[in-house]
Amino acid sequence: MEADQLYRIRHSLSHVLAMAVLERFPQAKLAIGPAIDTGFYYDFDLGEAISADDLLDLQKRMEHILTAPLSFVQSNITLADARVQFAGQPYKLELIEELAEKGEGLTCYTSGSFTDLCAGPHVVTTAEIKPGCFLLDRLAGAYWRGDEKRPMLQRIYGLAFEDKAALDAYLAMREEAKARDHRKLGSELDLFVFSDLVGSGLPLWTPKGQMLRTLLDDRVWALRQPKGYMKVEIPHITKKDLYETSGHWEKFQHELFHITTREGHEFVMKPMNCPHHTQIFARKKWSYRELPQRYANSTMCYRDEQTGELSGLSRVRAFCQDDSHVFCRYDQVKDEMEKIWDIVNEFYAAFGFTLRVRLSYHDPENMSAYLGDESLWQKMEADIKQIAIDRGADFFMGVGEAAFYGPKLDFMGYDSLGRQLQLATIQLDMNMPQRFGLTYTGTDGTEQPVMMIHAAIMGSIDRFLSVMIEHTAGNFPLWLAPTQVSIASVNDAMIPVAERLAEQLRTDGFRVEVDSSSESVGKKLRAAALQKIPLKLVVGQKEADSADAGWQLVPNWRADVALTEEGQVVSYAELTTLLRDK
Repeated sequence: MEADQLYRIRHSLSHVLAMAVLERFPQAKLAIGPAIDTGFYYDFDLGEAISADDLLDLQKRMEHILTAPLSFVQSNITLADARVQFAGQPYKLELIEELAEKGEGLTCYTSGSFTDLCAGPHVVTTAEIKPGCFLLDRLAGAYWRGDEKRPMLQRIYGLAFEDKAALDAYLAMREEAKARDHRKLGSELDLFVFSDLVGSGLPLWTPKGQMLRTLLDDRVWALRQPKGYMKVEIPHITKKDLYETSGHWEKFQHELFHITTREGHEFVMKPMNCPHHTQIFARKKWSYRELPQRYANSTMCYRDEQTGELSGLSRVRAFCQDDSHVFCRYDQVKDEMEKIWDIVNEFYAAFGFTLRVRLSYHDPENMSAYLGDESLWQKMEADIKQIAIDRGADFFMGVGEAAFYGPKLDFMGYDSLGRQLQLATIQLDMNMPQRFGLTYTGTDGTEQPVMMIHAAIMGSIDRFLSVMIEHTAGNFPLWLAPTQVSIASVNDAMIPVAERLAEQLRTDGFRVEVDSSSESVGKKLRAAALQKIPLKLVVGQKEADSADAGWQLVPNWRADVALTEEGQVVSYAELTTLLRDK
């Protein structure tokens, strides 16, 4: 089914929901009811709270309404007629007056006896909506117009797909997503924790969680270093002046943590790193021969997100960016962006992601949201498009998705549940170097403008880990697993032997835990499986006997079937080879 037709179905179902609500609650005040990615919702002022049980009743009413086909008929309406038509509907009247003030026309859609203020589109008739394709899903609160000072409305969410089979497939995927939820697995695998005393959106990383962060950051650095990047470090706060110059203060001051010192100085906790990096570049005059300069910096950033927007690691107030910035000549841009693209491809190939590229452009109808003039933006956008064409990339347009200071290449991938995710980003920027007066001395001795390329391979390490936890269901590849090997002792007498083996493995660079508890071997293996440790070994008397021979032959290793067959006979050398190969 084409996306446009599915949108029409979802939007039409929101009207059918309103019809069912008015049938059940005749005094209901209607707000808005749009289509969304998985279905639709409608906001109501009902005068009384409803429960999940009421959703079942409303679902049945909707199904009954749909038993007889209804047409959706569009009509234009005058302001005077609209005021009469929607008398007693204060939220609709507010929208009507707002649209009239903007000089926009007013349109309605009528289905049977129900008429709603709406720009459409809708299905021609409800016969296009297949039985069983929708489900009223959940209730939520929503402030009118998103303003906490306005009335709180009751929002009813519905799911809707082309048919029942598609709806069932989505529900099954959602259940799998719940089992993979990074917040749930993060707790079960002891990776991170949130504390009420520390505050919402401020994750605390355990030793295992920090191991994941370190391993990922090291992997990105191992890819960057051969490309000529150099590590830098910056403070976590800055004078407000830095962000006034960069333009961030004007655009995002309400999203920044603002600090006033005892002496009255104004500081800001850094929400990103690029303005700081400009000042590292600005420390001296550069010749064309000395460019590019490539700075890499994995460091914490802070943003004053609203409480209702926080979501596990996906949206936090404190996060770590694996950030880099290249300062170069215009003729070096293509080569530098190609190098970053190579890093992105190699990094994500290790996790099985197939990438598409979104060319994230500015919105020409809202130029005030961006720095610089439109001709400069068009030039930068043409440059990144040509790079994508030259690489033969699978790309698509994203108008309005640019950052406020430059267009981007956003790398999109699908996780194991089929969800599209934004991953790495490469951004071209001529605006920020201009605002900071960054130049280099050209071949003719004149000062030339510097080009700046922003690149984040993981973006936020925190958000990337939320993706990886759900993508792998916590079954990390062996090189990334916080604990690679769990060793279970058959009895207390075998604990020293297990510790000797663990020490040897650690000496050889592997991450090992010994389960020396008094539990049975079966329970120990089960505990290791729940912790999703890739390789599980058992040490008994035969292993103790072989230890004196330097682990030359271990006849009774019992290893996880994900790596070796149950009961496979391996030597220590074979075991370490297995670990390194994986």
